[in-house]
Parts: sequence; structure tokens; C-alpha cells
Amino acid sequence: MADIIKEILKDLPENSISEAAFEAANIVLYTKDKEFFLNNNGLIKKAVDNVKKRIELRPDPSINLEQEKAEKVIRETIPAEAGIDQVIFDPQRSIVIIEAEKPGLAIGKQGSFLHEIREKTLWVPFIRRKPAIRSKLIENIRGVLFQNSDYRRKFLDKCGHRIYDGWIREKKHEWVRVTYLGSGRQVGRSCLFLQTPESRILLDCGVNVADDNDPYPLLEAPEFNIEQLDAVIVSHAHLDHCGFVPYLFKFGYKGPVYCTEPTRDIMALLNLDYVKIARGEGKDPIFTQDDIKEMVKHTITLDFDEVTDITPDVRITLYNSGHTLGSAMVHLHIGNGLHNLLYTADFKYARTRLLDPAISIFPRLETVMIESTYGGKDCVMAPRFEQEEQFKKILTDTINRNGKVLVPVLGTGRAQEIMVLVEEYWRTGQIPQMPVFVDGMVWDVTAIHTAYPEFMNANVRKLIFHKDQNPFLNPCFKEVGSQKERMQVIEETGSCIILATSGMLVGGPSVEYFRHLADNPKNALVIVS
Repeated sequence: MADIIKEILKDLPENSISEAAFEAANIVLYTKDKEFFLNNNGLIKKAVDNVKKRIELRPDPSINLEQEKAEKVIRETIPAEAGIDQVIFDPQRSIVIIEAEKPGLAIGKQGSFLHEIREKTLWVPFIRRKPAIRSKLIENIRGVLFQNSDYRRKFLDKCGHRIYDGWIREKKHEWVRVTYLGSGRQVGRSCLFLQTPESRILLDCGVNVADDNDPYPLLEAPEFNIEQLDAVIVSHAHLDHCGFVPYLFKFGYKGPVYCTEPTRDIMALLNLDYVKIARGEGKDPIFTQDDIKEMVKHTITLDFDEVTDITPDVRITLYNSGHTLGSAMVHLHIGNGLHNLLYTADFKYARTRLLDPAISIFPRLETVMIESTYGGKDCVMAPRFEQEEQFKKILTDTINRNGKVLVPVLGTGRAQEIMVLVEEYWRTGQIPQMPVFVDGMVWDVTAIHTAYPEFMNANVRKLIFHKDQNPFLNPCFKEVGSQKERMQVIEETGSCIILATSGMLVGGPSVEYFRHLADNPKNALVIVS
């Protein structure tokens, strides 16, 4: 594979390519030839078929139309009813991202508007749906990526060279070794270290927020050396799986972190909150905002079912795990298929109001490492319908006696699940209409949910695509944004529902609400996490 770019270039016209680079496992070719960019007569497809890798042809940045003029062309080309919002340029990679309320209208029939933009501006346009709820965090993450565009380009190229330039360690035997550096026989600090003759990979790197004695993974294990670490794969964005990743960057890791796009965004949000909570409790956080920025700069996002090499002998595919937005099971194809291993992390084999169930059919597997937190023979829940009916009865009875219902929620996943459920009850008249107050980071995570509807099930996706039916935009939801507003909910508001983090009542606003509401027999507490 060391000469893969030479192999590609030998079948392309001489001087047609000004630069060739890697973007991790993908190969990007830049051309200064306008005609070749607009019509390469199938030569790029032929090269893809030849090397069996993803190849993308882009215009060389030197021939891009100036950004100001390009944006004007874009806004004139795409019809106003598409609702264009932001137009974001990535000049190092000749890419322009166009946010639109109606992506289908922005793309045009058979991609006609995109073709026109390519031809007139010599930029590569990508259409994204405008989030229904503005997310400052997503904007900040994109800002970090675009501000460091030059660094990202060099970093991704370096990742590609690690994949394609051949083995750097001895290749005498074929073997796979997995060491549990956390999460074995406990809930929390998930961290597995996978080794092959060539590769050193971490599967998750989390913290145990409920354990003051051993909260962090055992990175002092003799076989782990951060300087030899090739990659980190994050299954999902709960702190017990991702809360220690920024710490790796604090201590010098400069390699890739692989996950889905929603996982990247929520992971950044939860780690920022982790730092904020530590400071609020008068503790020194184990890492800083700058370490979280480094993590974002080095994250490579993948879609479900997208196959990608991450080292010379390991290829991964992320499959939907049904646990939370963007959560994934990690399939590792090791040693050119000699061994196939699945790390499930947390998964849910049932359809929920938000998500489709976990995938259960795989091309090939020899080993499965399966999450067992609720795998005990006594961990059997009542049918979902019965639980929802009980929840609805508690809401109705409490509201009828003019009480408040406190529902502690996990900010990621469970909060949005409860929001969709309560919204349906409220909209269809199954419970009396009263305010539903949302406190903690729930609103920020909900905004991220609206930015990635394609990761939710078809029912919710369809509702989000129609602005007037979006369950998260129902006027029953009121964001609580300050301590003053929190006290107004407690002291001045009548019957209501309060969704507040943390879901386990170990900290956060839910504990404060509980402290004020617990002595009134009219109120109710519903544990849903």
C-alpha cells in the first residue's frame, strides 16, 4: 500500500493533478485543471475500482472563486424557499458547507444546484440541514475545525501515511490481545486496550464519576505506552466511556479519535461540563478546555456502516447500538480478515421513541465483547407500555393534586426520550397542559439532537423535518437558564413537570429541586434513568 498514490496517478493524464494527499483512509486529489475537475470522463471511478479505496477529486485552492463572490453565487443559485442560513468555507480543502432549512430544495433536482455551484465557483459544496434549535456548541466546534483547517489537513494526511506506508513493528506472528484497563466487573471508566503485532488501540476511555477512589482507567498498565498509541475509538458520549479522552491529549497524545459526529459534539459538551462541575466544587479539573479543543481537532467522524482503515492491520465499521444519539458498536476487521471482533459497549435491543434498535447482523464475527451492566437474570424490566402508563398516571395524579413532578434525567438520551413522551401526552390531551421546565445541559444536548435527525428513528425524523411538528419545539418546554429562574419554578410556579440533570441524583440541579420539593406530599419524584 506504500505506493498507492503512485498507483492512482499512473492512470490519470499527466499534469492533471497538482497535489495528492490523504484524509485519514481517504485519498484526495487536487487539480488546477477546471475542465478535468468538472468532467474527468470516469477516470476517478476507474481508479476507485482499481485500488478499492475512496478517492475524491477537488479543485486546487488556487482556482477557487473568491469567498465573497462564491457566497453571492451560492445565494443567487439556490432558491430562497430553501432557507439558506450559514455558508461556511474551508479554504484549505476547497469545501463549502451550506446550511439550509430544506436541504432537498437546496440540492435541486438530481443535484442540479450543486452542479451549478461547482461549475461557477470551483468549490465543492455540501448541504447540511439547519438545526431547529441553534447550538452554540456546534458552532464553536465547527469554528475550532475551520480555524485549524491547515493543521487538520496535515494531521489527516499523517493519519493516512500511518495507514498506507506499511508496518512499523515486527510481523512474526498473528495475534490479538485485549486488556481491560477499566469497566471489568464494574460500571464506569470503560477502557479496553487492543493490541496486534502492529497496532495499539483504545476502545473508549471513560471515568467513573461516582467513585472517588479509582475513578480513572489504569493507564499505568505495563503494556500501555501513550507514545505508541495509534488510535482511540469512542463508542458513545457518556462520561463513563469518553470522560478521560481529553486527558490523553493533556499528556501528549496527538493521534486520531474515531466516533460518529453526534458523539463528537456531545462528548465535547459533557467534558466541558465535567470541567465546570469540578471547578464549581472547588476541585482542580483533571484537564482543561484547551485539552478538549485538542480532542476535537483530532477527531475523525464516521457514519454508521462506513468502513475505514485506521492502521495497516485494523479496519473498523461503526454500527448503530440504539443506546443514545450516535452511539455505536465497534466492529474490528483485524489482520486482513483473519479475526473479526465486535465491541458492543452499551446497546439497546428494542426500538425506543427516539432510536432504532441495535444492529444484530454482521458480515462476520469470531469474538464478541458484550456490555453486561443490565445483563443479570434479575434485570428484567416491565414491558415498555406498562412503564409508560405508570409514568402517565403519576403525572396526572400529581398534577390533579396541584403538585410538582421532579424527573431527574440523564442529559444525553434519557432526557430527550422523556421529552418526546411528555410532548405526545401534552399534545394529545393525555395529561393536563402545564409547563415542562428543562434544567441543566438538557437543552444544549437537545439542540444537538435536532442537528442530526438522520441518527434517530423514522418517526422522530419525520416530525423534526416538519418544523411545526418538531416535538422538541413544543411551547410546553421552558428552559431554566439561571439560579433565579430555578427558584421561581420552585417557589412561584404552580403544578408543573421538571426535567433536571443529573439523572442519578448525585449532583446538579435535580438535587437542588429535590431538596426544596421533597417535604411536600403533593409532589412526586420519578426516577427514569
